[in-house]
Amino acid sequence: MSLSQITNDGGITTLTMTRGKVNALNEPMVEHLTDRFTRLNEDQNVNVVVLTGHGSFFSFGLDVPELYQYAKVDFIHFLKKFTNLYTLLFTFPKPVIAAINGHAIAGGCMLATACDARIMVTGKAKISLNEVTFGSLVFTGSVELLKCCVGHRAAETMLLEGRMYDATQARALGLVDQIADADDLMKTVRRVAERYLTNDARGFRALKQLIRDPIATEMRNRDPQGNRDFADLWYTPHMRENLKQIQIRR
Repeated sequence: MSLSQITNDGGITTLTMTRGKVNALNEPMVEHLTDRFTRLNEDQNVNVVVLTGHGSFFSFGLDVPELYQYAKVDFIHFLKKFTNLYTLLFTFPKPVIAAINGHAIAGGCMLATACDARIMVTGKAKISLNEVTFGSLVFTGSVELLKCCVGHRAAETMLLEGRMYDATQARALGLVDQIADADDLMKTVRRVAERYLTNDARGFRALKQLIRDPIATEMRNRDPQGNRDFADLWYTPHMRENLKQIQIRR
């Protein structure tokens, strides 16, 4: 199976992650998404991008069992690629909508918070930055992304408690902008995308750059050290034992 599928309808391009059952983020997947978004930025026929997943997961987040095998130097190199990816989404010149079709956990939640709008399916789907529950850090930039969505105090609560939120709870927090039943999710996303289409593309690009460039600069400056801190904790004996317990449905 390919890592993603792309469709375009009237300038609205949908990028659907299709890696396994849970769209876990390994190095090839991160490289693939980076390449996809780079090409979508260059494509004059693309005006709005919708990022979603197939099945019951938007994304599980990092592919922990695979990354567990990495040497530390290679793991830090991967983290750079991942943090560059969410910064690319955050500063993407065109509107990006996260259609959260299912669970968006940890790194999956980070990708969603980097988008301009988030519409989440109701039901069993949960969204969370739950790293504290297994003893991990989050990335410096991901904290900034979360604060942009929910504010400083709510971000503190979410990160320190590590709770899983359903769509209704996530909307109350400001973590997602709208919610919809499964049958109506993509229709709701389409309506949001069409509203973006009515805006002047150059004006949108300039305003987004004005608003987000200072935050993105801070993210780029701090993420390298944050990645090293993340890796230092990842390779402690206690953390290694916790990581062993994390399994992924392939």
